[in-house]
Amino acid sequence: MQKLIGIYGASGFGREVLPLVREKYVDAQLCFVDDSSQESEINGYSIYNYKEYLALPNTDKSVVFAIADSKVREVLETKCSQDNLVILSVKASNSVVLDNVEIGEGAILCHFTHLTSNIKIGKQFHANIHSYIAHDCIIGDYVTFAPQAGCNGNVHIHDHAYIGAGAIIKQGSPEKPLIIGKGAVVGMGAVVTKDVPAGAVVVGNPAKPLYKA
Repeated sequence: MQKLIGIYGASGFGREVLPLVREKYVDAQLCFVDDSSQESEINGYSIYNYKEYLALPNTDKSVVFAIADSKVREVLETKCSQDNLVILSVKASNSVVLDNVEIGEGAILCHFTHLTSNIKIGKQFHANIHSYIAHDCIIGDYVTFAPQAGCNGNVHIHDHAYIGAGAIIKQGSPEKPLIIGKGAVVGMGAVVTKDVPAGAVVVGNPAKPLYKA
């Protein structure tokens, strides 16, 4: 029976990711998996909730997580693994990956993304359109780069960090890499010139902590 791939998430990012999956897995049947959608199909592809997806007769089922919230991705990863679903990675045809780049399971590299050399990336990484990571960076699990986010060399980004659209992270050094802490959020258009503590939200140029009034 034909291979079935479910794009988990039928929102905007899911609709962007499905064509990447279609390009790579030309012989597979595709659908969306979404537990909150009120629609039965979108862009010509069926939408199932998770229980419905599991019940489909295909024996070769896989998923791609097109979910922006990194904590939700982690929960879904655990659930799908327990149900023996294969978790796929997807790379756009014009995404550039150079030498000695390690990428964990479940990554999505969208169009015009660049990973240069000597980079280590954990699982469930999302790199949106026109984002890049330069040399000698270490990226944790469940990290998200929004469109046009840029990370220069010798930067360490810890688990669940989110780098907003158009943000730029200054280059560190081999002796003192710049650190983005676990769960930190770098706001849209921010210019990060120094370490960001775990859980912090930074905005502006240069990036500074965002405080509630």
